[in-house]
Amino acid sequence: MTARIDHLVTSGTFALDGGEWDVDNNVWIVGDDTEAIVIDAAHDAAAIAAALGGRTLRAIVCTHAHNDHIDAAPALADATGAQILLHPDDLPLWKQTHPNRTPDAELADGQELEIAGTTLQVLHTPGHAPGAVCLYAPELATVFTGDTLFQGGPGATGRSFSHFPTIVESIRDRLLALPGETTVRTGHGDSTTIGAEAPHLDEWIARGH
Repeated sequence: MTARIDHLVTSGTFALDGGEWDVDNNVWIVGDDTEAIVIDAAHDAAAIAAALGGRTLRAIVCTHAHNDHIDAAPALADATGAQILLHPDDLPLWKQTHPNRTPDAELADGQELEIAGTTLQVLHTPGHAPGAVCLYAPELATVFTGDTLFQGGPGATGRSFSHFPTIVESIRDRLLALPGETTVRTGHGDSTTIGAEAPHLDEWIARGH
């Protein structure tokens, strides 16, 4: 059986640099009827566990370590025994939310994660956060972009640990090189495609944010 993609939206708070914002997060579950991985354990470990429906959780993959993407990760890991995977460049952000718990393993550019017969390639895409990654699943014609690329442009770079020229470089060199028909499944909001976003790179650069 080919892996499928399940989608859950959870709600909570994003907090950084002394501010707080109410947010809805996309939680992506990739797997088959027996095993799965979770991409971004946001806000509600119980809801994510329920969506797994008894499947074995192989890993909790963090696209980056802003609190709204990782706040439920330890509880979900404790409930399922799954490892939490994070790029090491985001450890300073992780520690702001979970100072007494570290991720279980590191993500690295070029690493391949296997689940339900499907390969997800780790693409290091800094800019929104130093350790931000995207996960490209060519067999599913999908890339999970976290907060690096959205419908309509790059993720925010106006707060600590972020850098606009870096996110543009990440998108141009790593994401826009993917096939145009690739579905972009984002950390918040609606999905898009690489082909829909690629023509607008110069507009984003001109806006400068």
